[in-house]
Amino acid sequence: MFDADVIVIGSGIGGLVTATQLAAKGVKVLVLEKYLIPGGSAGYFEREGYRFDVGASMIFGFGKQGTTNLLTRALDAVKVQLETIPDDVQIHYHLPDRLDIKVDRSYEKFIQALGDRFPHERQGIRKFYDECWKVFNCLNAIELLSLEEFRYLMRVFFQNPMACLGLVKYLPQNVGDVAKRYISDPELLKFIDMECYCWSVVPADKTPMINAGMVFSDRHYGGINYPKGGVGKIAETLVDGLEKAGSEIRYGVRVTQVIPKSKAKNGAIVVKLSNGETLTAQRVVSNATRWDTFEYLLKDETMPSSEQRWQQRYQKSPSFLSLHLGVKSEAIPSDSACHHILLEDWADMQKSEGTIFVSIPTLLDPSLAPAEHHIVHTFTPSWISDWEGLSPSEYEHRKEEAASKLIARLERIFPTLSQNLDYQEVGTPRTHRRFLGRIDGTYGPIPQRKLMGLLGMPFNRTSIPDLYCVGDSTFPGQGLNAVAFSGFACAHLVASTLNL
Repeated sequence: MFDADVIVIGSGIGGLVTATQLAAKGVKVLVLEKYLIPGGSAGYFEREGYRFDVGASMIFGFGKQGTTNLLTRALDAVKVQLETIPDDVQIHYHLPDRLDIKVDRSYEKFIQALGDRFPHERQGIRKFYDECWKVFNCLNAIELLSLEEFRYLMRVFFQNPMACLGLVKYLPQNVGDVAKRYISDPELLKFIDMECYCWSVVPADKTPMINAGMVFSDRHYGGINYPKGGVGKIAETLVDGLEKAGSEIRYGVRVTQVIPKSKAKNGAIVVKLSNGETLTAQRVVSNATRWDTFEYLLKDETMPSSEQRWQQRYQKSPSFLSLHLGVKSEAIPSDSACHHILLEDWADMQKSEGTIFVSIPTLLDPSLAPAEHHIVHTFTPSWISDWEGLSPSEYEHRKEEAASKLIARLERIFPTLSQNLDYQEVGTPRTHRRFLGRIDGTYGPIPQRKLMGLLGMPFNRTSIPDLYCVGDSTFPGQGLNAVAFSGFACAHLVASTLNL
């Protein structure tokens, strides 16, 4: 007798979508989460009346039509709902040489604004972003499930062969190559680099066209929609649906090892916990990174050659230095966009603490902060190596110093920020590693060199029988809607192996 049909390690969005999709099919699922709440990078924490999002608050996947609205579909599967608030501007860019662009929810307004800044490139701008729409329209025409399941591939191909062939065409392509077919202005190409970097953490030459087609188009189709009550409500609501469907999540549980079927008894794959308890299942899904999965959870096993090859193609991205601020409302003009990106010098875009990302979710949902106050969540790429080997006092000093520099830079956008501070908390890559259980606090995998689009990204199946991976180190990569995609695919694949 198994403890569960499927055990899911970790309650990030990828893991929860996998779990809820399976639970909706009648599978008995057990989710194991080492922290006290679900969500991982899509979690939250509360301080002095503020409810802070752990990660970004720019959320795709809550649209009402098509097939790319994966968060809406994930909630619907387990008969739960979540109120969302539409955001009229995806990002307000504040870039070098006074390149100031707002990405409006209206596609035509955005194309017009970018064309006004680069009038000599109007035609190329239109052609490039229209090409992104071709990718999106292919994705949006088919049900997004596992590309590893042959029956699904055959069914979806016969249902919509042109969409499938379109996706095959774009799978090996990167954004930079497509952009350069239509655009020659160096500054505009740098802007497209930033359009990619702000979610892929690599420039356009290394960003898969499939991912860009989703992001650059869905912001105008389904739009950016913020969950009322904060990003953490997504995971909380999925857990409600999971439990209503008859499955279970356990908190404060640390998994120390996965023992393959070949070394276990009764035809089960075994999960060992830090308290010595062992649990058995027919299938195990790891929502940890592939590094954590194969170097830690499977530490007694020889690293599979497929994983060795993957680690030669991909490396860990930087983590983030996060600055969570509570400020008086007069610091933020009421007509400000919710999301901003700030960079003063193009040469610094990929450097540690170069590009600054800003989220002000209280502009959409004031209930997240005390009356007459706002949350300003600022984060910037940072490597864990910059934060190790420090004494406790050195660590605190380094955090305060970094925070002061970020606030000073932010005052280019919000000049009275420092004089209106009410609360401040700094998170580092060490914080991300500790609370999110991610190796080096990494945001996810990035290509070590230019690859052929998404062709090098592994899917959910692993070389260990009945062990699957889900999340940002599986196809199609980083981002909340992307990991939801991996969750749909993983659940579909696992269900097919259980003959469901």
